[in-house]
Amino acid sequence: MDGLFDPPDDPRAGSAGHGNAGGLTAPPSPTAPLAVRMRPQNLDEIVGQQHLLGTGSPLRKLISGSGAASVLLYGPPGTGKTTMASLIARATGGRFEALSALSAGVKEVRAVIDVARRRLIGDAKNSGQQTVLFIDEVHRFSKTQQDALLDAVENRIVLLVAATTENPSFSVVAPLLSRSLVLQLRSLTDADIREVLTRAVADPRGLNGTVEVTDAAYDHLVAVSGGDARRALTALEASADSTDRIDLADVETAIDRAAVRYDRDGDQHYDVTSAFIKSIRGSDVDAAVHYLARMIAAGEDPRFIARRLMIHASEDIGMADPTALQTAVAAAQVVNLVGMPEAKLALTQATIHLATAPKSAGVVSAIGAALADVESGKAGAVPAHLRDSHYPGAKKLGNGVAYRYPHDDPDGVVPQQYAPDDLVGRDYYVPTDHGLEREIGPRVAKLRSIVRGAVSRRRSR
Repeated sequence: MDGLFDPPDDPRAGSAGHGNAGGLTAPPSPTAPLAVRMRPQNLDEIVGQQHLLGTGSPLRKLISGSGAASVLLYGPPGTGKTTMASLIARATGGRFEALSALSAGVKEVRAVIDVARRRLIGDAKNSGQQTVLFIDEVHRFSKTQQDALLDAVENRIVLLVAATTENPSFSVVAPLLSRSLVLQLRSLTDADIREVLTRAVADPRGLNGTVEVTDAAYDHLVAVSGGDARRALTALEASADSTDRIDLADVETAIDRAAVRYDRDGDQHYDVTSAFIKSIRGSDVDAAVHYLARMIAAGEDPRFIARRLMIHASEDIGMADPTALQTAVAAAQVVNLVGMPEAKLALTQATIHLATAPKSAGVVSAIGAALADVESGKAGAVPAHLRDSHYPGAKKLGNGVAYRYPHDDPDGVVPQQYAPDDLVGRDYYVPTDHGLEREIGPRVAKLRSIVRGAVSRRRSR
């Protein structure tokens, strides 16, 4: 979760003042959590997300007070969604309201909008003022709750700033998506997390230079953060509770997790990843799960793991078990839609499936051989009967003439040349006798004999 804010006791009364809802834009208390005290107060303090903050970008305009579009901020926890909302609220000069999708219903949403509408009109004493409505975890709103926002967003009664850790394409209704600017925040890099930590150690709002942190402690804080700045700062604060010199043991004790000898940017990253891949390829399910556990425990980006599984479902298994790719893709979707720590189960399931599946490199060999021919100039003209024949004059050029429609044949396969002349008879895909390919192999041979029959007969005349 990227920050929880309770709604005002009486939504009709609005917040206690601009920048006061839930303490989001008010100066943090000295006793507030370190992650709250270190929340960036301006654009220059934002770490990461530079792909969204370029000169003239919509998000920069919003944060500088010159934008007017409602925005959906989508990304992993601890990447700055709440910070962006805080800066937008401060920049607009409007009245700020915050609702949590965990506790607010349609009644609370409509009450805030009614107040915002009256506030925008103003009265004899006060000119109109826009309301910035921040909704955290908006994906938890039902369709009815989201629909209640549409008119207010459409007519700019409120400037909506919504945060979600889930892909809005799946979790936010289409009408609200079309009325909002959707911006995807990325996980912070190791360098970003290190900068956040060192700043918190030195900054008067943070630890004010009262503690020393060893390099090993920094490395471990970065590793276990998983790209989440809040997690890193929380671990740092817990580590500093009883010492003025934080070392690796202090961090391990504070977060109750043993240090894993794994460096996401160094040799161990590549070694463990390589061992993970080769264990899957070698069908050692136990070793594969072990290396998966090491990556998860060290805070490896789960999207990286999911990408490796999808790649190797085709590279090492392919048509020997076509369902392996489906499992890998499903695991990647779980990572995207559910997130960690629950997604570790789907990653484990996919790892076990791939490691225990029959293996084949037929997919790799097929595309490799085909690309080699293409790159060496063996492309050739597309046979005339296969060319596009839908535009005027195509038939006069011979395009599409004599094409045989396979579905007109009872077997669904007809003798017909498909490959360019120079590549007729070239076999790219060579099935193994592993898994499903044991059945696919004879079928491929039969299909080739039927399809190429016309060419063979023609050439034998």
